[in-house]
Amino acid sequence: MNWDQVEGKWKQAKGSVKERWGKLTDDDLDVIAGKRDQLVGKIQERYGIGREQAQREVESWKYPTSGETMEDEEQRRRAS
Repeated sequence: MNWDQVEGKWKQAKGSVKERWGKLTDDDLDVIAGKRDQLVGKIQERYGIGREQAQREVESWKYPTSGETMEDEEQRRRAS
């Protein structure tokens, strides 16, 4: 799924994002509003990591496609 699709389905994606990066607050997710650069910046800020590492994490994150559960997404992430 490309980032335009994630941005368009942000309300659905927020649960997966929050599960993956639990330090992000609901307010953070509202500010991010599906914007990739905002997500990278908030991950960098909340986790105290460099921008490159935060970008790699976002790139490796796979938003569950319809019909998939969060557990399916987690298994896919662990397998990569």
